[in-house]
Amino acid sequence: MEMSPGHIEVHKTVNKEEHQTEIMGAFLPWYTFVAVILLVIHGDFCSLHFGYVLQYLLAQLCVLWLTFLGLCVDIIGGNEVKPHSRPFMAKIKGPKGDFCGGVLIKENWVLTAAHCKVKTGKVILGAHSFKEREKEQQTFRIAKFITYPCYDPSTKENDIMLLQTLPHNTCFPYLLQLQRRAKLNKAVRPISLPPSYNDPKPGTICTVTGWGTTDNNPHKFPTALMEVNITVIKREICNNKYHYNGKPVITENMICAGAKNGGKDSCNGDSGGPLICNDELRGITSFGKPKRCGKADSPGVYTRLTKRYLEWIMKTIGGA
Repeated sequence: MEMSPGHIEVHKTVNKEEHQTEIMGAFLPWYTFVAVILLVIHGDFCSLHFGYVLQYLLAQLCVLWLTFLGLCVDIIGGNEVKPHSRPFMAKIKGPKGDFCGGVLIKENWVLTAAHCKVKTGKVILGAHSFKEREKEQQTFRIAKFITYPCYDPSTKENDIMLLQTLPHNTCFPYLLQLQRRAKLNKAVRPISLPPSYNDPKPGTICTVTGWGTTDNNPHKFPTALMEVNITVIKREICNNKYHYNGKPVITENMICAGAKNGGKDSCNGDSGGPLICNDELRGITSFGKPKRCGKADSPGVYTRLTKRYLEWIMKTIGGA
């Protein structure tokens, strides 16, 4: 995300029939507290023959409870996805270490954000880990990049770009058409373009995915692909003085989405990744306020896949 999320607040309603314990600002039910205490004291059992088995089981129990309660979180306020369960995700790495997300929409075409400075970089498909090489990965050089006409970095309008890829070990000129398409399998598969260009209504729950930073620290990256649910916000709200205040104006070509109280967002490095609403690709991660990821006054902004953009995409990729 060209920046633009922060602390996470977990609240639970106190049930009269259920005692709760406050740990680091989060109200946890008594059985979770018991699991944590058992995890702390389990070392006393390790002298027994079954100690190591018990240690493992107790640790797993604690992790399961914490995950269930949403405390094992990261994209900002999200969770790690099941490995290779988002086979359309592309990691785009620039020559100077810059990187963005992207979406595989055809065997040799990736959709991303126009502001991403990765035009002479490489595209990695089939990735889950942020750093580690995996047998599922396929790497390609960028053969051609096509930015939507009239992309304006000041207004953020038309922040959308198509990449065509070459096999990573080829020496062909960049403008040659791809000689080998990606090998499709469970870890690498294009996502379908939406059948319509509907504008997601305010209140719609959408999902954003990426390898971007997990808070406003520019060096804090996740170990693997992350995902978070966010809510579409009225443009009028995003344009008011408590949010973007018209700098820039959130237009009909954009989708504004986040959480009312903050804590859920995309961030640096998530740019170009998908915004999926009701199981359909509806947008591309674009921008937010600098160093304000996850803040209530700075919901993420996404390039909406309008009729104009979808027609341009289909015309560009055609039968290529």
